[in-house]
Amino acid sequence: MRYYPAFYRIGQKFSEMRISDLRLSVKQAVREIALADKIRHGAAVAITAGSRGIANIAEILRLVGEEIRALGGKPFLVAAMGSHGGGTAQGMLEILESLGITPETVRMPVKASSAVVHLGNTASGIPVYCAEEAYAADGIIVVNRVKAHTAFRGEHESGLYKMLSVGLGRARGAAAVHRLGPAKMAQVVYEVGSAVLNRVPVIGGIGIVENGNEETAVIKGCQPMDFETVDKKLLERAKSLAPSLPVEQIDLLIVEEMGKNYSGTGLDTNVIGRFYLEGVPEPEIPKITRIVVLGLSEASHGNANGVGLADFITKRLFDAIDLEKTYMNGLTTNFLRRIKLPVIMPDDEQAIKKAWESLRLDNPRQARVMIIHNTLHLDELYISEALYEEVAQLDHIIIEDKCTLEFNQGKLAIKKE
Repeated sequence: MRYYPAFYRIGQKFSEMRISDLRLSVKQAVREIALADKIRHGAAVAITAGSRGIANIAEILRLVGEEIRALGGKPFLVAAMGSHGGGTAQGMLEILESLGITPETVRMPVKASSAVVHLGNTASGIPVYCAEEAYAADGIIVVNRVKAHTAFRGEHESGLYKMLSVGLGRARGAAAVHRLGPAKMAQVVYEVGSAVLNRVPVIGGIGIVENGNEETAVIKGCQPMDFETVDKKLLERAKSLAPSLPVEQIDLLIVEEMGKNYSGTGLDTNVIGRFYLEGVPEPEIPKITRIVVLGLSEASHGNANGVGLADFITKRLFDAIDLEKTYMNGLTTNFLRRIKLPVIMPDDEQAIKKAWESLRLDNPRQARVMIIHNTLHLDELYISEALYEEVAQLDHIIIEDKCTLEFNQGKLAIKKE
């Protein structure tokens, strides 16, 4: 009798809400900012560009730039990604290029450096920083995806305020925001973001929301006075559209690839139900006993922040880790548990086998096991026999094929029966 049970390839249907005409949506967003009265001829306008893998981001940024030029301004992109890219100009530019963002694709200059301007402190004494290139501009347009954060809960998580406080603050700003720990992150992001908003020439913001299929669902423009309201509402919309695993209790989750292009934490904590942060309670669902991660995406450039969320990894994942980049990311946030190394096994087969054995089940073939490509793309995944009945009756699930787990020279290969 074979060790592993049969598996089933399934599809998840998420909301089909999506934008069909990006150009029209960006035009509308820019109209909502009311830029005509804010941009004089020849004015330099900085547009923020972060390190996240946002759908259609290069095209969205290009279209925003076109609208600014049409109004007589001179747009440029400013790298705004906290400590990502090692906090260096070259590292930031490499990340942007990996996301398809170059001067040629966005049709405007792209500026990056580690230089920041100290804008003073907040009322509670937190230092406030802004990227030097943005501070020197005549106007700043804050562009970012709005979504649930992987370390804290609040009215403002990943979105416009986080771009103001952490993104534009670069490495020094990111360190200042994270200094008080995750329990106070929501408060600090809002406090520092508000200070930046009031002390630099921000002329508008554009929030982006994606559906569960990683498609652009919402592009919303807002004036500075409306940042707070719009950021809150877009976060609510993003959470309602976010993908998730189809069950709440899993014995073993196998993740084929982690990476910064899937989540800032490599593994989306909202998907796997693990925060691993001091002073912060763990999410109630999902409950996952063991997590195995097989690889690290090339787009991560060696940054394996979040690897500590796994229980087992492979030697090939370990070999792909750039410790300098990973440690800088983890030490900046001070989320040290997330950069600790899990159990390292020679290959996929051994990592999966040892994790499975560590469950100590009387009947291993009854294990509730799920395999996903990564924590961002959850429209296709694999479930073991023990999950079949529970998942098959869900309205948003499509059962595709029956499969078996096989290994080719130690590497996982899922075969259709």
